[in-house]
Amino acid sequence: MAIKVFFNDSCNVCRLEINHYKKIADSNLEWIDITNNDEALKLTSKSQAELLRRLHVIEDGKVIGGAKAFIIIWSKIPKYNFLAKIFSFKPLYILFHYGYEIVAYFLFLKNKNQLK
Repeated sequence: MAIKVFFNDSCNVCRLEINHYKKIADSNLEWIDITNNDEALKLTSKSQAELLRRLHVIEDGKVIGGAKAFIIIWSKIPKYNFLAKIFSFKPLYILFHYGYEIVAYFLFLKNKNQLK
């Protein structure tokens, strides 16, 4: 079963990165744009603001967001599997988590006009 990836296609930075992953990933990842997508809200049980704030995935029925979501995505793309291994190492994961949160916060501020 494919892992569902919930991303903001109307964010230029997000779209650039996800489009890169789409080109090199296989069918084990399903890409779902959260922009004006009520189905994404239902599938994740997240608010529009929560989905806009962080990247999310659904793996084995569990909704996972933020840095852990990236590690899951990278673990499914052979070219980036090494990043999943590196950033799963606890000290590096902590740095990655906080770094991601800072970047994601500023991207959220830039894109929060999308909230209904």
